[in-house]
Amino acid sequence: MRILGIDPGLQTTGFGVVDVAGHELTYVASGTITTTHLDRGNLPARLKVLFDGISEVKERYSPDVAAVEIVFVNVNPQATLLLGQARGACVTALVACDLAVAEYTALQMKQAIAGHGKAAKAQVQEMVKRLLRLPGLPGKDAADALGLAITHAHAGAAMARIAQATETSRTTTGMYKGGRTR
Repeated sequence: MRILGIDPGLQTTGFGVVDVAGHELTYVASGTITTTHLDRGNLPARLKVLFDGISEVKERYSPDVAAVEIVFVNVNPQATLLLGQARGACVTALVACDLAVAEYTALQMKQAIAGHGKAAKAQVQEMVKRLLRLPGLPGKDAADALGLAITHAHAGAAMARIAQATETSRTTTGMYKGGRTR
């Protein structure tokens, strides 16, 4: 199975691709998609760069599934909203490419990779390097994305079994319901 990890960000979005065969992890690719070359006030253009970049990564590496970091509210509400929009562009690109999307928090990824949820970026980089037997440290955003892919490789099957066991019937909550006109 080939897993694409995505660490969303409005200025820099990291991606990482790993192959999984049993318990064996193999590095395929990693990198970043940046919007820093665009005007900071041009949000639609920046979101399009992220959408197109994710679509290109999917096309180039043909992953079977994607793992994306879940965004939480932080101190600055405006920054949180912008990050949420960047994450939305990434998830939409993945879904538009017919990829299943798993979601993990930064805490879950750090626990899976470094053994504790308060791990520093440098610790995540070092553990990703070791787990994938890389010759050097990946960049911070790429390391987080690779960490998400590794987390899904380790936890994805168990999460799928849990979801299947607790699956509930679909409701109309969140679906379009006929409304009033006029």
